[in-house]
Amino acid sequence: MRLTVESTVDGFVVDACYELYALAFDPLRTRAAARHLLTKDEFAAEMRDPRIDKYVVWDDHDQPVALTTLATDVTAVAWISPDFMVERYPEHAARGAVYYLGFTLVHPERGRRAFALTINALTKRLAADRAVCGFDVCAANDAGNLGRSLAKAFHRDRVHADRIDVQTYYAADYAGVAGGVAG
Repeated sequence: MRLTVESTVDGFVVDACYELYALAFDPLRTRAAARHLLTKDEFAAEMRDPRIDKYVVWDDHDQPVALTTLATDVTAVAWISPDFMVERYPEHAARGAVYYLGFTLVHPERGRRAFALTINALTKRLAADRAVCGFDVCAANDAGNLGRSLAKAFHRDRVHADRIDVQTYYAADYAGVAGGVAG
C-alpha cells in the first residue's frame, strides 16, 4: 500500500473513489438527517477543488482503498461557517491554518493499515502547520464511537479534540391532529 496526497483528482480515479465513497456513505441515507452522500457530480467537483487535499491510499494493483479529504481553506466546505471558525481560532486563521476534515473512508476489507497510513500523514501535516482541524460526525456514527476514535487518532502531545458545536434535528408530526387542523 502507498499513500499519495493529491490537490486535484479526475477521470478514472474519481470513478473508483466514488464507488468507494458511496459504499461507505450509502448507509447514512437512512441513519442521518443531514445528507451525507454527495451526488457523483458534487463528489467530482470536490475532487477537482484544489483547496481540498485528497489523501488517497492505493493497493498493490493501483486501486484506491482509502480516501480522506482535508480542506485547507474552510470556504471550500459549504456546510461550515468560516466566520465561526475565524472567530473561534483567530491566530490559526491569520496564518491560514484552519482546516476541515471533510470525510475519511476505508474499504471495509482494507481498514486498519490504510486508516493508519492516512491518519499518520494527516497528523504530521497538522503538526507541521500547527493547524486546527475541524471535523463533524453524525449521531449514528458518533454512537459507534467514530468521533472519539478520530479524536483519539489525532491525539498527540498537547493535542486534544473538543466538541465545538452540535446540530440537532427535530420533526413535528401532525398526523394525529383531528381534521388536519391544529388548534
